[in-house]
Amino acid sequence: MMAQYLEIKSAYPDCLLFYRMGDFYELFFEDAEVASRVLSIALTKRGKHQGNDIPMCGVPVDRADDYLLRLIAAEQRVAVCEQVEDPAEAKKRGPKSVVRREVIRLVTPGTITEERLLEPGQANLFLTIARRKQADESWMYGLAAVDISTGRFVLAESDQANLAAAIARLEPREIVLPEQIYYDEELLGFWREIRTSVTPLAGSGFESSSAEQRLRDYYNVASLDAFGSFSRPEIAAAGIALFYIEKTQFDDKPVLLPPIAEANGTTLSIDAATRANLELTRTLSGERNGSLLATIDRTQTPGGTRLLAEWLAGPLMEPTRIHRRQDAVAFFVENTPLRDNIRAVLKKIPDISRALSRLGLGRSGPRDLAALRDGLFAARELSGLLDRQQGELPQALTSIIRTITSLDTSVADELAALLDDELPLLKRDGGFIRPGAIPELDETRELQQDSRRFIASLQAQYATELDCRTLRIKHNNMLGYYIEVPQNVGQEMFQNQREKYVHRQTMSDAMRFTTVELGELEAKIASASDRALRIELGIFDRLCNTIVGQSRDIAATAAALAAADVFAGLAELAVELAWVRPHVDESLAFHIEGGRHPVVEAALRRDGKSFIANGCDLSSPETSSNPGGQILLITGPNMGGKSTYLRQNALIAILAQMGAFVPATEARIGIVDRLFSRVGAADDLARGRSTFMVEMVETAAILNQATARSLVILDEIGRGTSTFDGLSIAWAAIENLHEINRCRSLFATHFHELTVLSEKLSRLENATLKVTEWKGEVVFLHEVTSGAADRSYGLQVARLAGLPTAVINRAKVILAELERSDREQPKRAIIDDLPLFAMAQAQTRVPEVTEIPEPKDDPLRKALEDIDPDSMTPREALEALYLLKNKAQ
Repeated sequence: MMAQYLEIKSAYPDCLLFYRMGDFYELFFEDAEVASRVLSIALTKRGKHQGNDIPMCGVPVDRADDYLLRLIAAEQRVAVCEQVEDPAEAKKRGPKSVVRREVIRLVTPGTITEERLLEPGQANLFLTIARRKQADESWMYGLAAVDISTGRFVLAESDQANLAAAIARLEPREIVLPEQIYYDEELLGFWREIRTSVTPLAGSGFESSSAEQRLRDYYNVASLDAFGSFSRPEIAAAGIALFYIEKTQFDDKPVLLPPIAEANGTTLSIDAATRANLELTRTLSGERNGSLLATIDRTQTPGGTRLLAEWLAGPLMEPTRIHRRQDAVAFFVENTPLRDNIRAVLKKIPDISRALSRLGLGRSGPRDLAALRDGLFAARELSGLLDRQQGELPQALTSIIRTITSLDTSVADELAALLDDELPLLKRDGGFIRPGAIPELDETRELQQDSRRFIASLQAQYATELDCRTLRIKHNNMLGYYIEVPQNVGQEMFQNQREKYVHRQTMSDAMRFTTVELGELEAKIASASDRALRIELGIFDRLCNTIVGQSRDIAATAAALAAADVFAGLAELAVELAWVRPHVDESLAFHIEGGRHPVVEAALRRDGKSFIANGCDLSSPETSSNPGGQILLITGPNMGGKSTYLRQNALIAILAQMGAFVPATEARIGIVDRLFSRVGAADDLARGRSTFMVEMVETAAILNQATARSLVILDEIGRGTSTFDGLSIAWAAIENLHEINRCRSLFATHFHELTVLSEKLSRLENATLKVTEWKGEVVFLHEVTSGAADRSYGLQVARLAGLPTAVINRAKVILAELERSDREQPKRAIIDDLPLFAMAQAQTRVPEVTEIPEPKDDPLRKALEDIDPDSMTPREALEALYLLKNKAQ
């Protein structure tokens, strides 16, 4: 047996081998040590290999999914090795013959399909990457994203500069690529540092020509033209995806929709850092709760939730497509009764896409058939509700009706007639066909029931015959049916009636026997049970084949239902929270009135508080001969709401371009091609980057890539280094945004010196967050107004945070001295001498900076030091207080 294990394991060295032995999957050697550690299960030993004990551990087959989930979460790959031969057949070759076993499947993070291993509302993509050299010697990368659990198959292209952003948008669970790309010196660091499982494939044969043939064979078509136009890198990536499916699924062929190519420039580009900063689908701690996705999700189906996440990850850049989505949302906003009825129907729909995938892979059960039945019935009902509407429907909704009505749903009627109300999880358990549906099956089941009644009758007969009230006829997998009696009765039977009652087993307090008629009855029951199961399995396979034959139409219907769910959910959100339809066009406008941060507002609403709305205008002047977006330079107190204001405007742009309504009273947004965000402080010590280094890397990416159509939000640039270094970097970055990038920008800072730039930069305006003081307490008003802040209230925030009083008081003294020194030697002259960015590029002069002088002696402090409060009378203390007051004045 171990020889067989080692032979199989040698073919899968990078996987943990689940080696089937009876009711357990066993692991040996290093696999056992890894699994024992990850799964927290006992590590034992069995036999020896080359003189050493063989480590061993195992998991029950019926609980394997739970353990697979934990192994996949630990980024392990598992090869499932099953017994593919009946043990009785193996014995025919000799008493010591080993049952034949084969690996039937590889389980990897991107190829799981089991319902219990998947997040219902989250896609489970694996991404394959290929590349092809262009005429200018640069590389163009092809990407193929496949979700085996739903059949989604998307192709895209990217150059090397945007590869990371393209991967971040798709959020794959696993990346698969040829070794040549993995070991490319320019990319090797990226693959090793990326927070996704990366699988390099050895060998060649991944060129586009062989990939095209693989695609044609998979879909059984003579040409790919019917699916659209694909580039060579895209075809090569698609071929690698199909190769990987064959490698991991073996003979099982998942139901995949035809590949869809996403053209370059059709979605808003958002890099990985910006996605993380804005917490689009996950918070910075990795949680879904608290993200924008969780806040706006009002969908009723798993498919709808996945589609909403897909739209949020890739907002559109074509106003026409955005308007189609907005029209559908607006239709549901205006038709509340219909929206309520549609959502009630959607709530009944199971996860059709994943049930269909399991049917195609042969991993399905009766409940998957029921999911298809219920989903198709709901689709028919939803289509009827939309079709009965008076007036013209939006184009997106008429497309949904067409898709659903083109599907032959007669299989749903057949499923309803055949499937029982209560269904087992596994088809091998039988009992899922409704009584009365199949006469032949009913006859076989009746025979089973009669046989069981006969066993009860036989038990009563034996009990009377042997005068033993405690006699029982029982069953187990080893002995089959047997008679169990107490020890004293068994001894008498063994001595006096051994011809009729054949001894089988002796227990500590009982004995077990069988009879000829009991054996014959057992054979009859087993035969009836096997026959009934064969009938049911035959019906199951026939239904599966019928459904898989319609898989493309059913998958399209599932996609249509998901779209209807998203439209209705976004409408529900808009009505619930009073969101408005934004005007999206090709201009460079960015005008928001009454804008709100959707996530923060939701948190405040839960606490019974309201959100202070603020407007924002970054629009490029339409009459300008030198167009470019506005830059809003925001100063204000710590805790005043600057970061919230920055993020809310970026989120409004994303929501608008994904086709949703937005949290504002009015919004006009010109298409944004790239969204950049540098908000918050974080280090990356694993890559040797300090907080400031991470800040500079992200800022560099923004300044190097932002275009006039981009939206940039920057927070506290330059605060991670010395005052003058940071000020100079922030200054130069603003000038670059104004003169070179010319994009719409929000720039928050505590460098108040930067506010004078509004006098030199025509498209820069100052804004501040209002604050007031009441009885010595700072009150944040969270209202954005024009102008510049005169202070940051850092000491007040420090006091609120709990810094010791002595530290706060000392800081006040130091701050007063620094402010006095700054008044005596203002830096305004230096600022006036600095040329603009465009002029400064031709100059090398570095402005002089006057150092802050040492603070002078403080007579008030000296007087305080001379006071000894422990030796003073109350009158002397009062006189000393008046003296100090006079000195302060």
